[in-house]
Amino acid sequence: MTETKLAEALVAFDAAIATTTEVEGVWKALQALADVVVGAKLFTVMKLDWASELSSRTYTSHPDTYPVSGTKPMNRTHWFDTIHVQRKPFVANTIKDIADVFPDHETIWSLGCGSVLNWPVFVGDTMLGTVNMLHEEHYYTPQRVEAAKQLSLAAKAAFLAVEHLERR
Repeated sequence: MTETKLAEALVAFDAAIATTTEVEGVWKALQALADVVVGAKLFTVMKLDWASELSSRTYTSHPDTYPVSGTKPMNRTHWFDTIHVQRKPFVANTIKDIADVFPDHETIWSLGCGSVLNWPVFVGDTMLGTVNMLHEEHYYTPQRVEAAKQLSLAAKAAFLAVEHLERR
């Protein structure tokens, strides 16, 4: 990724969230930016509801095979400790490591994905959710995880933009 490509992708993201009136448009803009910054075969967004201790997939790049669906209890494993307590991204680079944490690992594998990068999104000292990028095994190298830091501010903006649109 060149600086020019990143700058162009950021301008496109900014324009999209400034003009879209649809929640899906915000998430698609974030997905397009993530594709430039780090890449993902499967891109999803999870929102957290702390009052009910539930999470829900609010966006998916593959709605036919990996749909937005109901809610599920928060995943309080070492995954949760990494993203919520330590406030670090969670990385698993094999399907075995994914299976240790996510019960839907067979669906993930069927989409050609064997690694995951879950980016926690915090605003006002509260974790709002995660941005989830999945790709082939061993894809999320330390260099790609480092590059993903460039998505942090955009992810916050996207969550806040969606919150704004949902209040309208």
